[in-house]
Amino acid sequence: MVTGVRRRERKSWVVWEEGKGPDAVIELLSESTAAFDKGEKRLVYQDQLRVPAYYWFDPFNPEDRAGFVLRGNRYRPIMREADGSLPVAVLGLKFVLWEGEFDGIAATWLRWADRDGLLPLPVEVANRRAAAAETRADAERLRAEQAEQELARLRALLAGPGNPDPRQG
Repeated sequence: MVTGVRRRERKSWVVWEEGKGPDAVIELLSESTAAFDKGEKRLVYQDQLRVPAYYWFDPFNPEDRAGFVLRGNRYRPIMREADGSLPVAVLGLKFVLWEGEFDGIAATWLRWADRDGLLPLPVEVANRRAAAAETRADAERLRAEQAEQELARLRALLAGPGNPDPRQG
């Protein structure tokens, strides 16, 4: 995660081309690399790249998650909040565990949240927009039906006893 740079698609992050290093790194652990990621790799981020915040998360063991913030020359653990979330101060956000389905897979996921709750996934945003569009369309259909009913009522009044139907000339 990097703030203060132009948003664009990248295949990789090259510090000397971007002009700055990442503000935070999120490491997704795997059985084969967890020890390296938590040890040597963390030290590279701490000692050489000086990344202000480092997080790790094991998607197959969600309790194995941690965050660290650079204080002086060393990473210090970030304490979990009462709800178990990990603050990401540089972004004013936090990581929370969420149990649900994403991309057809039901699991415990790491999700972004702010003080108001989960940040929506793109599919959730699309679903909300579709539901709002459907609600607007339903309301428009109802207004059209009501207008037709009112028009029929007014025509009936005009064509009442002794009044010719104005549409028949």
